[in-house]
Amino acid sequence: MLRRNVRLRREYLYRKSLEGKERLLYEKKRKIKQALEEGKPIPTELRNEDAALRQEIDLEDERTAIPRSTIDDEYANATERDPKILLTTSHDPSAPLKQFVKELKFVFPNSQRMNRGGQVISEIVETCRSHDFTDLILVYEHRGVPDKIVISHLPFGPTAYFQILNVVTRHDNKDKKEMGTVSEAYPHLILNNFSTKIGERTANILKHLFPVPKPDSKRIITFANQSDYVSFRHHVYRQSGGPKSIDLKEVGPRFELRLYQIKLGTVDQEEAQTEWVLRSFMNTSKKQKVLGE
Repeated sequence: MLRRNVRLRREYLYRKSLEGKERLLYEKKRKIKQALEEGKPIPTELRNEDAALRQEIDLEDERTAIPRSTIDDEYANATERDPKILLTTSHDPSAPLKQFVKELKFVFPNSQRMNRGGQVISEIVETCRSHDFTDLILVYEHRGVPDKIVISHLPFGPTAYFQILNVVTRHDNKDKKEMGTVSEAYPHLILNNFSTKIGERTANILKHLFPVPKPDSKRIITFANQSDYVSFRHHVYRQSGGPKSIDLKEVGPRFELRLYQIKLGTVDQEEAQTEWVLRSFMNTSKKQKVLGE
């Protein structure tokens, strides 16, 4: 299994190294196509390669004309099977952190909770790969308060790092009886205001943690972005009267997320390339919105 993982990782890195060359070739063919469509002469720098590039253009179809990236490959098989998630914590978790992770297990369908014990990150990732987990979620705390969550997609990444704020668990809520039990139906997703490139990337990471729901599912998960703070809410609904009369009930937990890093690799790969990171000057910037307007 270890040799297989090493081989797959090498193949992945090799495909990634070819992206620059493929993108350059794509730009050359695009310029030739544009010149032919507009009836203009072939650009001078491409005249020596004109014949070979035209032959490649003739052999392309809609699927092969645009080069795929490693970002496309990361979730290429996501629609073929439901996600399978492993949930765990930092070493020696406190009681509030354990309670929070227990509730997260009901939030994410097909998830399993594991006691961390003395295991290191590399051992946990290897366990996930050998048991066909699609994602690993690690939750950390500071003085008994959950403060960080790491979502790592397997087998090759990406890994997103979020700060957790304003956690209110079902256990802490005074209206537990009104909240009722947690439905285990696959939820519908609402992803609001992820309009930038990084926002779309974040929404893609979050939505692939959930399987496709049935049309009659009464459960709703919301990730709503406002000023780069993502509010998580969990509701169920029922139709009390006519088709337009709906009662919405929050079942918890609730919290806020703030993205501060995305890496092109799994959580155990310290050498993995950083795709995006929150810099200190971004905290004082009033104009720039990272995830959405």
